[in-house]
Amino acid sequence: MKTVLITGVSSGYGRETALHFHSQGWNVIATMRTPRAGVLPESDRLRVVELDVTEPETITAALETAGTVDVLVNNAGIPLISVFEGTPMARVREVFETNTFGVMATTQAVLPQFRERGSGVVVNVTSSVVLGHMPLSAVYKASKAAVEGFTASLALELAPFGVRAKTVEPGACLTTNFAARATSGGALDELIPAPYAPWAEKVMGDFTGQDLFTKESDVAETVWRAVHDTTGRLRFPAGPDAVRLAEAK
Repeated sequence: MKTVLITGVSSGYGRETALHFHSQGWNVIATMRTPRAGVLPESDRLRVVELDVTEPETITAALETAGTVDVLVNNAGIPLISVFEGTPMARVREVFETNTFGVMATTQAVLPQFRERGSGVVVNVTSSVVLGHMPLSAVYKASKAAVEGFTASLALELAPFGVRAKTVEPGACLTTNFAARATSGGALDELIPAPYAPWAEKVMGDFTGQDLFTKESDVAETVWRAVHDTTGRLRFPAGPDAVRLAEAK
């Protein structure tokens, strides 16, 4: 019976991915920055563990609790929709600490056991923003594009040891807490300087009015496919809008 460790499982893609792997008979280590009851069903094959990807000691402790891990899914992330001019550098660093450096830290912590065992898969959940030119996403896209580049090189470094690295690129999903935080009026307004406001309002209207969207289940199923892929494929768009962007690219 294999074990997957997934970060950011309190809601959205992480929660759905945990449920999907559990339904397939896997052991699931479901990590959250602040664990709470009721997010996932009780099961002897599912453990909720504290892990904050920006706190190295919690990464170490979570891996000690997990024991042998076959797959790491780096899903934890924070959203940001903003105009770059109006985004404080402290906010930029916060996004990179979680979305980029957190992925690197968690990956680095699990690699010794993968390398020594000669097997293992790292799946880094990025975003379809890396597939096209999207406004209001300069900082967020940069944090995810960095992970794409990191994973591409990492995959080459790990291949001699039988370890694989992949990225999953979810499209736009409006039903997650992640999306709600990213598009909430107050959070958005404070990062949109007045001269940009009319343009930004139109951009957001076009975004929410698009004809294709991603579901949480699309991402969970794509992570599952990425984990089991042995063709050497690196990138996996998730959701019909992400697939369309990837095909256009």
